[in-house]
Amino acid sequence: FILLGFSDHPQLQKVLFVIILILYLLTIFGNTTIILVSHLESKLHTPMYFFLSHLSFLDLCFTSSVIPQLLVNLWDPMKNITYGGCMVQLYVSLALGSTECVLLAVMSYDRYVAICRPLHYTVLMHPRLCMALASLSWLSGVVTTLIQSTLTLQLPFCGHYQVDHFICEVPVLIKLACADTTFNEAELFVASIIFLIVPISFILVSYGYIAQTVLRIKSSSGRKKAFGTCSSHLMVVMIFYGTIIFMYLQPAKSKSKDQGKFVSLFYTVVTPMLNPVIYTLRNKEVKWALKKVIGKILGL
Repeated sequence: FILLGFSDHPQLQKVLFVIILILYLLTIFGNTTIILVSHLESKLHTPMYFFLSHLSFLDLCFTSSVIPQLLVNLWDPMKNITYGGCMVQLYVSLALGSTECVLLAVMSYDRYVAICRPLHYTVLMHPRLCMALASLSWLSGVVTTLIQSTLTLQLPFCGHYQVDHFICEVPVLIKLACADTTFNEAELFVASIIFLIVPISFILVSYGYIAQTVLRIKSSSGRKKAFGTCSSHLMVVMIFYGTIIFMYLQPAKSKSKDQGKFVSLFYTVVTPMLNPVIYTLRNKEVKWALKKVIGKILGL
C-alpha cells in the first residue's frame, strides 16, 4: 500500500516530522516514567496506579505501532508500507485502541468505589479483581481486532493500493474495497457503539454518582480532595473519547479528508503524550513519588 498521509500539503511534512518526533520522544519518556514510578514506589501500589500503569503501557505500544511508520512516510517520498506491515499495524492499533476504551471505563469504576464507598475500597478493589478487570480490557481489545481486522482484510481491493490516510485503519481500508461493504460498515458501527457509547455511558453514570457524593461532603477541603482524585482521569476521558467519537461516529460526509487526518493525528500522537503530563502535574502523590525515586537514583 501507499499511505498518502499529508502528501497534499508537502510544505507541512517536514514540520510535522519534527513536531511528531518530539511528541513521540516525550510520550516514551512520560509513560515510561509513570510505569517505573508506579512500580518502584510502594505507596503507589494501589488499584488506581495499577490501572494507570496499564494505561501508560497501552499508550507506549499504541504510539509505537503507528508513529515510526508515520515518521518514515513523512520523510520518504515513496510512502510505501508492505501488505504485512499494514496488516500488523491494523491488528495491533485496533486492539490497543479498543483496550484503552474499556480500561478508561474500568478506571472510572475504581474512582467511583474510592469516592462513594471509601470504607469498603480495599475490600472491593482487591488485587484479584483489579487483575481480572485489566485482563478483561486486554481480552476485549484482542477479540474485537480479530473480528474487525480479519473481516476487513478479507475484502477484495482490486488493485486499489493508495490509502488516503497515514495509518491502516478499518474505515479507510473499507473505502478501498471493490465489493459490497454493507456488512463491514454495519459491523464497524456496532463495534463503535460497544467500545465508545457503552463505556462513555458507564463513565458518565459513575461520575454522576461521584458528583452526588462530592456535593454531600460538607467541608470545602474534602470536596476539593475528592475532586482532585478524579479530575485527572476525567480530563483524559474527555480528550480521548471526544476525538475518537468525532472520528468514528460523525457522518463521513460532514467532515473533510484533512479534518479526519488531523483528528486521527491528535488521538494517535498528542493524547498519549498528554496522559502522563495530566496525571503528573495534577497529582501530588505522583510528583512526590517521582521526586523520591529521582532522589534515590541520584543518591540524595
